[in-house]
Amino acid sequence: MLVRRIARPLLASSFVYGGIDTLRNPQSRVPGAKPVVEQIAKTADQQLPVQVPRDVEQWVRVNAGAQVAAGSLLALGRLPRLSALVLSASLVPTTLAGHRFWEHEDPKERFGQTAHFAKNLSMLGGLLIAAVDTEGRPSVGYRARRAATRAADSTEKSLERAQKRAAKAQRKSEKKYRKASR
Repeated sequence: MLVRRIARPLLASSFVYGGIDTLRNPQSRVPGAKPVVEQIAKTADQQLPVQVPRDVEQWVRVNAGAQVAAGSLLALGRLPRLSALVLSASLVPTTLAGHRFWEHEDPKERFGQTAHFAKNLSMLGGLLIAAVDTEGRPSVGYRARRAATRAADSTEKSLERAQKRAAKAQRKSEKKYRKASR
């Protein structure tokens, strides 16, 4: 559909542009990302058997790379649902790191950060819609349920036929037994 061919690149453009900019200059994003990375690492260390790297610049680069790759794929219409999910997952820490409006005292700065925070929430909504868009085709869940129903129906029919054959064979056997006992 034409709308998808236009909407996906528009939605992806911000991620590709921002990701490239961040890959070129990750140091500008490190101070904002530090509290988020520390919280993620702390939580992961408590729940995972391995220790998570704490290099904030590395996390910023990985996030930017994921945005460039997934944004490019989404813009090209390749793996659009997966790309939208990856972008959704990368947008949450980006928003929490870059637009912490609750920490600003200056009303102008707070308003600007709040507007960016709300914009990112809107983008997250668009990505979630893109992630569930099946382009008019049945979803994987629907196809799996349909295949399971067909398999169950086929199995029931096979069982019925086998039971009929068994009953017929039993009647035939009983008939032969009665004939032999006379």
